[in-house]
Amino acid sequence: MNPLSEIVSRFTGKRIVVIGDTIADQFIYGEISRVSREAPVFILLHEHTETTPGGAGNCAANLASLGAEVILLAVVGDDSSGKALVDKLHASGVNCDKVMTAPGRRTTTKVRVLAGQTHSTRQQVIRIDYDSSPPVDGDERERLMQRIPAEIKTADAVIISDYNCGLVDVPLTAQAWYAADQRGIPILVDSRFRLADFPRFTSATPNEDEVEKLHGKPVKDDRELEVVGARLREQLDFRSLLITRGNRGMVLFEEGAAPLHIEAVGPQEPVDVTGAGDTVIATYTLAIAAGASFADAARLANFAGGIVVMKRGTATVSAKELLSSITTSTSE
Repeated sequence: MNPLSEIVSRFTGKRIVVIGDTIADQFIYGEISRVSREAPVFILLHEHTETTPGGAGNCAANLASLGAEVILLAVVGDDSSGKALVDKLHASGVNCDKVMTAPGRRTTTKVRVLAGQTHSTRQQVIRIDYDSSPPVDGDERERLMQRIPAEIKTADAVIISDYNCGLVDVPLTAQAWYAADQRGIPILVDSRFRLADFPRFTSATPNEDEVEKLHGKPVKDDRELEVVGARLREQLDFRSLLITRGNRGMVLFEEGAAPLHIEAVGPQEPVDVTGAGDTVIATYTLAIAAGASFADAARLANFAGGIVVMKRGTATVSAKELLSSITTSTSE
């Protein structure tokens, strides 16, 4: 068996705790029927609306699709978006028993309108964001934090998914880090805005743009990225750092090893990159939990990312799809 395929075969049953910001990704599809007489805008004839898990929810859904046992610790609102989100997560095989529903709270929702002519591919024309409100209060946060040690006690790995929606803070992060450290299990972070606030984690999966923001200026070339990435891993005291680069693949940094450049898998022009980062960290973490080296875990995450960007909307990758991609790549 191919070594990467053998790692995938060990995914089933691994217990992963995901803590973070759940987002309702809503997609409104429609046909452009005509131009409005009221204003120079198109009129969209509504076809259907889909709600899928985003953020930490998408990470959890990807883990479940790959065969893991997933426990999600998060907060949603008691609105229609929150209910639709939890229903989708349940249907995906994610354990939502520890997801808290906060009365009077609005669930973070990203509405994407996809439009097109008859028989044409629907393209995203606008995104409307509804931020969560009011902020998570002290009692809700305390109840969630009380659940962390018990859930991590039987986990194989932990993921912090930080979309800066108000749930992830220093005390919560410290609680999760300490519980994981006591168990000696990996804890990884995917933070859109605050990676510098997560020192001593096992690993992280920022994209190149996020790394440039931390660096304070654009990275000119591969050589500079190698220097910046190695310095960032050392400063944050990570065991590894995986930087994703879209159609240019990934670069893995480990202590005592040269940067590992991994070429992108599949077509160079993606269909939709929505949620691809969630797929990457889910696969990367699950592979590490299954005993893979950081390098092999990164290679598997690269395959998973190559699959999911060819799907429209917020999507997941299955173990079967992952194995098929590995087999196809090996035979070429």
